[in-house]
Amino acid sequence: MVSEWQFEVPTAGSKHLPPDGRYMEALSSQGYGFEVAIADLVDNSIDAGAGNVVVHFLRDGDQLVSLVVVDDGKGMDENELDVAMTVGGRRGYDKKSLGMFGTGLKSASLSHANSVTVVSRTKRTRPAGRRWLMERAKHGFECDIIDPNYAQDFVDFYQGRPIAFQGTIVRWDDVKDFPNGGAGGQTDRYLQRTVNKLGLHLGLHLHRFLARDDFHITISVQDVRTGVEYANYGVESLDPFAYPVSGNSAYPSTFTAEIPALGQVHLDAHVWPPRSSLDEYKAFGAVVERSGFYFYRNDRLVQAGGWNNFRQPEQHLALARVAVDLPDDPEAKIFRLTVKKDGVQVSPEFVGSLEGAENEHGRTFAQYVVEAEHVYREARRHVGVARKAAVPPGRGIDPQVRQVIEEELPVLVHEEPLQFRWQKLANDKFFEIDQDGHVLLLNQHYRAALLGGRDGSLNDAPMVKSLIFLLMQDAFQRERMGSRLKDNIELWQSVLVAAARAELDRVAD
Repeated sequence: MVSEWQFEVPTAGSKHLPPDGRYMEALSSQGYGFEVAIADLVDNSIDAGAGNVVVHFLRDGDQLVSLVVVDDGKGMDENELDVAMTVGGRRGYDKKSLGMFGTGLKSASLSHANSVTVVSRTKRTRPAGRRWLMERAKHGFECDIIDPNYAQDFVDFYQGRPIAFQGTIVRWDDVKDFPNGGAGGQTDRYLQRTVNKLGLHLGLHLHRFLARDDFHITISVQDVRTGVEYANYGVESLDPFAYPVSGNSAYPSTFTAEIPALGQVHLDAHVWPPRSSLDEYKAFGAVVERSGFYFYRNDRLVQAGGWNNFRQPEQHLALARVAVDLPDDPEAKIFRLTVKKDGVQVSPEFVGSLEGAENEHGRTFAQYVVEAEHVYREARRHVGVARKAAVPPGRGIDPQVRQVIEEELPVLVHEEPLQFRWQKLANDKFFEIDQDGHVLLLNQHYRAALLGGRDGSLNDAPMVKSLIFLLMQDAFQRERMGSRLKDNIELWQSVLVAAARAELDRVAD
């Protein structure tokens, strides 16, 4: 028993404890999203000086078989490749590098694929390759050496697209996210959805690089047997501060926060104009979650929104966005990046410094937040026509749709939210109304046709649900429905049933 507190813990030697092979399994279970994982690979390409990066989806007919990320960077020789494929391998990151921890390539890749192959060539060396197989990696740290002839063939396959004299190829096989089969257009739907989300993510987080003339990202889909290229998209910069006119003429403005342990941190505060429909404002998630701090590290966006304990996110702050280029913080005392580079943890010293942060005119950062909130509230007050309050949206409505409804309509705060639920009904009914339970029941019989073969979920069929939500407001705000409303409901019922049956016939054909 310790009789008094000891500030130093005494030791009696040391013991070498190498990691168990299952460490690789833990490394691949860090919750990397698909888009975040691809962005991590593109970071490596940027660090290698690449001017062109291609994200290549390879399919065999209706079956997706591989995903490849290829660049025209400086490449790696065999020794550098061994370091890159070593867990925690350090390759001499400089201050401008986007890589940090020596785990991104491995953890990002093995989070989504059971096999990751890397082939690379420099100007002075022949192509070399290494491969991690998840099944083998989790039982030990044995990395495969790729046959030199295949490595040469693989580089030749990407010659000029974009590899010239040098470059690196990362190949994923047995990708966990890929659909199992292509029946019913499943692969096409997956690609359409995934390519769009990936393009938005890369466009946002790498927007400063993509705005340059010397850097490009392409997303391509190609059939491995026929060579037919189904799609070829250039990723465009999606600048979260690219509004045409500020929502407040006093902004943008730079505030300076003084942090004793670090020095000055500059905050570039912006106010978006209200009711913007630009992709830069609302194309990448709920706008309320995209207000707040946009932290950049070496021009790479590592956090897109969030108030980091300074304020709670709320709708009235939706127009406020603050760009912060992270200063050099070698001991990570004030700002700590997540391994996935998808967020920043800040110290209490940073949050505390915000209260005293001022711009050159003596305006405080706290005043900026109030003024951004005021712009939002005034825009809502001066819409021109007072919109009737609505029953709030509830379960079954997609969160993004819910957010827009709450932005556009005043809601009855004391009313129970209106929920949607699929249920078996008579085939001559598209929906039924449960006024007491505040539930709209949709006919399960027509669900598959509306979803076009996609899997059902709690928030599916957002278009149909949104329309019915708007149509049924009066029905849920009255204790008794008048004859006109009842007649309208019968009309809507008949038209929707006819439309759903037409959809069923189209699917059958």
